[in-house]
Amino acid sequence: MTETRPSIFEFAGGEPAFLALAAAHHQRCLDDPVLNHPFSHPGHPQHVQRLASYWAEVFGGPPVYSQTCGGHSAMLGIHADQGMEDDLGERFVSCFVQAADDAGLPADPHLRTALRAYMEWAVQEVLAYSPHGSQVPAGLPVPQWTWDGLRDSAAE
Repeated sequence: MTETRPSIFEFAGGEPAFLALAAAHHQRCLDDPVLNHPFSHPGHPQHVQRLASYWAEVFGGPPVYSQTCGGHSAMLGIHADQGMEDDLGERFVSCFVQAADDAGLPADPHLRTALRAYMEWAVQEVLAYSPHGSQVPAGLPVPQWTWDGLRDSAAE
């Protein structure tokens, strides 16, 4: 008998865990001397909730972000054409990894490895659209990240 693993979303603690992660991550970015500048500008009043719903969807939660915020293309569009530097990405990943502790996510090494791997991949994708003049294709689906990494939706 093969035991099935819960999704990363379920294992981490569901919506409350991702809301705590998004809040902790946002605070860490505000506290970072370099990330503070882009994170201190007023953005959407529900930024933390939207971030939580995006990450929840990525890790196997309900498609709230896709249904209410425009999906992956919309998220990339927020960050495109900004001219961000690579150092911001490294700092962002570091804040994310530390925020998992702040949020009280399980210390399970497989969970932590999956979270870090996703964020390293995601930062590279966001940075690829960062150069001035970059345009994001419409209709990109929110990526699905599993215990084994990025799920290839084209193969399904």
